[in-house]
Amino acid sequence: MKRGLYIGRFQPLHKGHLHSLLWATGEVDELVVAVGSSDKSFESRNPFTAGERIEMIRNALRSKTKDKLEKIMVIPVPDIGTHILWSYNLDLLVPKYSTVFTNDPFTSMLFEERGKEIVRPNMINRDRMSATEVRKRIAEDKDWQDLVSLSTIKLINELNGVERIKKLYNLTKMKQ
Repeated sequence: MKRGLYIGRFQPLHKGHLHSLLWATGEVDELVVAVGSSDKSFESRNPFTAGERIEMIRNALRSKTKDKLEKIMVIPVPDIGTHILWSYNLDLLVPKYSTVFTNDPFTSMLFEERGKEIVRPNMINRDRMSATEVRKRIAEDKDWQDLVSLSTIKLINELNGVERIKKLYNLTKMKQ
């Protein structure tokens, strides 16, 4: 059985994430989705809690493909101070895997040094499809809803996430 690891912060989950997660499920028998920086929340770069992000992922996958949910595990993974140790610490938190799905050059380097197979997921509209762009648009009162799934819009609204992001964005600007 081939098990893959997909790493992301999902702050918030956007359509690009969803596209590559669905693609990755077709490449392996099981997919472990590591919700990175799970110990971070209520920051401008990390506005949502790990639980909120897990809910975003589960809701979006449920609305797109119920039949693949049984082959996906979503696990929160906290940061630690030393990057290379983080990759080993991650192994204590998730089931064994042989393949790492990532487009991040630094993450690729960490896992390549450990002999893991790296697969770069298919991406769509990367020039505008990023969580940074979603947060920026929300903070600046620009259209953001076309970048995320309907279930993510609903959850962000239920969490009062738009107001949270705006407040965090303004707090960050005040510190600069």
